[in-house]
Amino acid sequence: MRKSSLETSFANQIRLAGLPEPLAEYRFHPTRRWRFDFAYPDLKLAIEIEGGIWRRGRHNRASGFVRDAEKYNEAAIAGWRVLRIPTNMVEDGTGLVYLERALEGKDDGPETTDDGGLGNPDLGDAALGVQ
Repeated sequence: MRKSSLETSFANQIRLAGLPEPLAEYRFHPTRRWRFDFAYPDLKLAIEIEGGIWRRGRHNRASGFVRDAEKYNEAAIAGWRVLRIPTNMVEDGTGLVYLERALEGKDDGPETTDDGGLGNPDLGDAALGVQ
């Protein structure tokens, strides 16, 4: 299978950052032909480079979206974490930051509040109907 230029760029970023090199085009399912663009099988961590999202590529047409949902759901059931990295996150380096965090096992994301992460302290659990 041919690597896209985005996948090549992301692989180069991984290498330059000194991160462990993932396996490319990793087939994760025992009976389906699904592959992850990159994978760390021992960590059950996968990376999918989502190109073509602004050009009505395969991933955002109805049939492609449904097939991707099936693939990602099966991966989740099998215990995989899947990082979905669109074009802009490859280009601006955000995708690499997500990968670094996933490899380190850190959760340095935004803090959430008891309002379900809505950012409004007046909307506590009671306001959301949570008992």
